Amino acid sequence: MMSKTPIFQKMATAMASFSTLHHLSFSLFSNPSLSLRPFRSFPRIINCSRSSPSPSSSSSSSSPSTSSIQFNISFAPPKPKPKPPVSDQLLDPDDLSSDQLIIPWIVRGEDGKLKLQMHPPARLLHAMANAETEKKKNKKKDKIPDKVSPEPKYSKAARRFFNENFKKPEQRLSKVLAATGVASRRNSEELIFEGKVTVNGSVCKAPQTRVDPARDVIYVNGNRLPKKQPPKVYFALNKPKGYICSSGDVESKSVLCLFDDYLKSWGKKYPGLPKPRLFTVGRLDVATTGLIIVTNDGDCAQRLSHPSSNLTKEYIAAIDGTVTKRHLFAISEGTVIEGIHCTPDSVELLPRQTDISRPRLRIVVHDGRKHEVRELVKSAGLEIHSLKRVRIGGFRLPPDLGLGKHIELKQSDLKLMGGIS
Repeated sequence: MMSKTPIFQKMATAMASFSTLHHLSFSLFSNPSLSLRPFRSFPRIINCSRSSPSPSSSSSSSSPSTSSIQFNISFAPPKPKPKPPVSDQLLDPDDLSSDQLIIPWIVRGEDGKLKLQMHPPARLLHAMANAETEKKKNKKKDKIPDKVSPEPKYSKAARRFFNENFKKPEQRLSKVLAATGVASRRNSEELIFEGKVTVNGSVCKAPQTRVDPARDVIYVNGNRLPKKQPPKVYFALNKPKGYICSSGDVESKSVLCLFDDYLKSWGKKYPGLPKPRLFTVGRLDVATTGLIIVTNDGDCAQRLSHPSSNLTKEYIAAIDGTVTKRHLFAISEGTVIEGIHCTPDSVELLPRQTDISRPRLRIVVHDGRKHEVRELVKSAGLEIHSLKRVRIGGFRLPPDLGLGKHIELKQSDLKLMGGIS
């Protein structure tokens, strides 16, 4: 009973389908609007290639509806394999096609014989590749700017800036010895003439020899000269009475002794640098007090002390006795000193002060001759009790600077005095 149930179900399904088809055909032909509308026809599929029928399929190929249709599907041909490189063998003209343009290369083989080949020689290809790489390198070098700037050729200030920051010019041997504190420039020249100075292992007896302490090996009396030089320092000293302005005389006190405490603390302030050799710019006699410049810069000292600088120097002279107009006229007319007639720039009688009983004269000179102020006053018939220098150029002695004391000068102070051009 259970096995017959599927058969009955299939029969019931077939009967339902037949009734549905009968109802559809009846409605189709009974409706005139639908019966007159034509059906859309599809294009016929053309058999591109029909294979020969096999014996097994002869019955199925008898009707067009059941005929088997096959298509030829062809794929792209495989890529040709790369041809091996042409060897450097002799070319046969018969093997070449008539429409191919061949430019043969005549080269000499390893056996020393000439032969033809289709491609350029290997040496030529290597040379062309190297030329291309060199061109690229040159282009890159042209784009990179030079790190070392060329020496300026226009203004003096530009050249000075270049020499101080980029270029270290060589200096005279005697100047280098004096700058490192060996001796004065004159004594350094004597050491060089005596053969006590060696440069790079050989004795040098020419003070004008150009050397660089950073590169050259210099020995003085068997002692190695330091490579580094001390920095330039500048001081304004209020010189007391009884001190001389040179260090040669051992019996007299030198103004350089007033800098002993400063030089003792030099190692803490500038570790690794030699101590500077200080000297005075110009001189003041033993009895004269006041402003004097102390430095280790020889060029600055030369500019300040040379007569071409025309630096004015102001002095205050206390006079014994009475000063009249006749004395002032006599001082202003000048006097002859060392064969040269010297006249002061100005002479002025200062007003009396309650705490100072002696008359005072303000005298300004620019020649800088030895004892010039004293000789001017003496030629007028007066006698100086005390003399003090209070100004050099545009720099004036600070009123709060005591005797024997010093202060370090700034760049602005040097400009006032004319030490910097």
